Amino acid sequence: MLSRLVFGLGLLSATAIVHPALAADSRTLQIFVSKDAQSLTLYDGSEIVATSKVSTGKTGHTTPSGIFSVIEKQRYHESNIYSAAPMPFMQRLTWSGIALHESNAVPRYPASHGCVRMPAAFAKHLYKMTGVGVPVVITDAELAPEPIDHPTLFRPDAPASPALLSDAALRPAIGQAPVQVAMNDVALPSPQVPAARAPENDTPIRILITRRSMREEIIDLQTYLNELGFAAGEPDGLLGTATLQAISDFKLKYPIEPTVDKSPMSDALLKAVYAAAGKGAPPNGVLMVRQGFQPVLEAPISIENPGLALGTHFFFVHNVDFETGSADWMGATLPNTLSRATMTRLGISSLESSIISGTPIANALSRIDIPEETRRKIDAILTTGSTLTISDTGLGTETGEGTDFITLTKG
Repeated sequence: MLSRLVFGLGLLSATAIVHPALAADSRTLQIFVSKDAQSLTLYDGSEIVATSKVSTGKTGHTTPSGIFSVIEKQRYHESNIYSAAPMPFMQRLTWSGIALHESNAVPRYPASHGCVRMPAAFAKHLYKMTGVGVPVVITDAELAPEPIDHPTLFRPDAPASPALLSDAALRPAIGQAPVQVAMNDVALPSPQVPAARAPENDTPIRILITRRSMREEIIDLQTYLNELGFAAGEPDGLLGTATLQAISDFKLKYPIEPTVDKSPMSDALLKAVYAAAGKGAPPNGVLMVRQGFQPVLEAPISIENPGLALGTHFFFVHNVDFETGSADWMGATLPNTLSRATMTRLGISSLESSIISGTPIANALSRIDIPEETRRKIDAILTTGSTLTISDTGLGTETGEGTDFITLTKG
């Protein structure tokens, strides 16, 4: 492949560029940056389109690791933080000041104030090839996406097959005798399954699967207590006076088995409230969707063995085929060390299951149960270039208005 040849040349020259026409659809592109190798690689699916040396953040200004996307592009920008330093062909990753940009000082060792510096010619061509929303994955060691097929991953929504005539009940018109149908004993042709319909909005969606936060659990608790007639106040995710009184009143009517956990929001309380409200078991995970930097969907999911870490995984759908109802997914696992305090907060007792042993991506996907209704909604809006992130730690602090989901990791 031409892209492979270009990559080989890039190893010699430190920068290799392919004409943008070879990657005409920016939705299929992904950028991977390695801080150890001080390199940037542009992928189109699993094919390397371009590669270059870079210079990331120096000590005290380390470039953050994680999953980002380009949220703004400017041909010329001046730093708002560092004395109006020029940042030509700037592609912003966070509103706090991290970006990809051109520089005349790219020594191939960490030298920036946190941004990813690129040589002038490469920065210009990369700017032409990419669009707002292109995913950017920054890690220490080099990382490359690999094809992955798993039933948990989403695929385009395909309508059900039409019923055969022989399976349909033939009903006579009112006042007429039953209709007799004579059929020869011949094989009927197989019915044609209608192709999935492409969404009207082809902007790629961003999906995040993570653990439910305490705030989300409290909002559910307040909602269901109110439904049951206990005045918990406005569902705001805060354990205020009204909510605490409602919990106390609930326990008088629905006694709960004593547990070691004495906090107001114990698992036993949550299960009892869900049961009383007829809502089944409380979900322990959440799936969120953004499109064009705007939230479009949030739904509960279940995570099997929640005491085991899921890990941090990035998935990218390179091609969605609406004729066949198929989707070609790529995936990569990012190193992410959780502190002991974070593990305690999230109720994680072990990292080993998903991080160290077996196949981390398959392990994580197999433990996630997504309700069919939620799956159908996502299948119906899935497009080429859509992404999925699985993370234990929830929304990154950089996620906000005008961003996709930003997941920060630690090596």
